[in-house]
Amino acid sequence: MDELEEIRKRRMEEIKTDLEKTNWPAEAMIISDADFEDFVSRYPLVVVDCWAEWCGPCKRVGPIIDSLAGQMQGDVVFGKLDTDQNQVTARKFQITAIPTLLVFKNGQLADRMVGALPQVSIQEKIKSYL
Repeated sequence: MDELEEIRKRRMEEIKTDLEKTNWPAEAMIISDADFEDFVSRYPLVVVDCWAEWCGPCKRVGPIIDSLAGQMQGDVVFGKLDTDQNQVTARKFQITAIPTLLVFKNGQLADRMVGALPQVSIQEKIKSYL
């Protein structure tokens, strides 16, 4: 009977984890200086798209981020940070070129990708942190 109870317990934990992941955003969230730290520490893997409205390459990366947010829901959470409106965070992470994607693992900066990279490259880099 103990073995059956252990299986039930394990399955309940799996179900709980799956339910928590379905509550993760399926779209990129708009973040600011005020909520940045809370956002990147709330989920195990977060990718932040640092962009600006006037940036042409950013406009090419934006739809890729939106698409990946839906595809990778439950594994990765995506955020968008307008560097013109949130200069404190942009300076803190030394964002000197945009678009820049910041990868946070367990609240800590793990990697960055600079430039208008194709979706496959972005996806491969992110998957290496799963």
